[in-house]
Amino acid sequence: MTQMSTPLENRLRLQSGRRARFERMCLIRAFETRVQAMFFEGLVHGTTHTCQGQEAVAVGIATAARPTDTVTCTYRGHGHALALGMSPITVLGEIMGRRVGSVGGVGGSMHLCDTSIGLLPTFAIVGAGIPVAAGAALTAQVRGTDDAAIAIFGDGASNIGAFHEGLNLAAIWKLPAVFICENNQYGEYTAIHLTTPVENIADRAVSYGIPGHVVDGQDVDVVAAAVGSALERARAGEGPTLLEMKTYRYAGHSRADTAPYRPKGELERWYERDPVNTYRGRLIEEGELTAEEAEEIEARAARIVAETEASASASDPATVGDMFRHIYAPANG
Repeated sequence: MTQMSTPLENRLRLQSGRRARFERMCLIRAFETRVQAMFFEGLVHGTTHTCQGQEAVAVGIATAARPTDTVTCTYRGHGHALALGMSPITVLGEIMGRRVGSVGGVGGSMHLCDTSIGLLPTFAIVGAGIPVAAGAALTAQVRGTDDAAIAIFGDGASNIGAFHEGLNLAAIWKLPAVFICENNQYGEYTAIHLTTPVENIADRAVSYGIPGHVVDGQDVDVVAAAVGSALERARAGEGPTLLEMKTYRYAGHSRADTAPYRPKGELERWYERDPVNTYRGRLIEEGELTAEEAEEIEARAARIVAETEASASASDPATVGDMFRHIYAPANG
């Protein structure tokens, strides 16, 4: 089977160079495209929230963060899980409700977790990961480590109370945290300008006395550099940073959403800066890849996804009884 290595090895590969970043973005794109199709084929139950178009944000964050850092993110978390190093079979198995999944198939698409790579359970509640990340940052501060916590959330989450509470507390206590708004221009089905009175969510950082930066979320190298700088500041005891990644989701909000609310031409304009295509072009132009090598990387990503699907389909489904496993810790003695 064409499969990548352990979660930790998968994670560390991103630091080996730009080719590895391109490979991971190709994998996420192929994975999400197939998951979306699987839903329509009746192979995935419940809901799915895919991230085609946002791959550079996920891979850039994973490139900059350490495996010992803690990450919280939203229900649109497949790409982040894969970027951080979770194996495709573990992600797809969870989405398909199989025991091989990251939490045994009982969490589904919105609840992925692997603490070995720092990923806490992804959240279905909008903005819920923000105060949890502040708590994880406090843990690192109290323990005296130089680890940091990263909270990834959507633009809609910047309008709820947990955003204010989390950033305010982190700023007061100078917690080692990085708050990353993945601004894909829509809170579910509503354009951001209809719900948010400021043009840039990063501008809200000034009210907490912390730095706020707008970042090009379509460029994986720019994302990695911005997150790396914010993490460096956090580890030095200088407190949190708010980063706003300007990006775009090509699919609808979830499941069968065809996004009829998008203005004419908007999707096409964002396709012009597709993070996977533009990065491929850059690496070819700068001599790090040939066109043939890029095609093979994309073909390999497709093979991994196809083989992963076959393996997950053949694995045991989770049962009702599996919901009651791991509730109690074993008694001593």
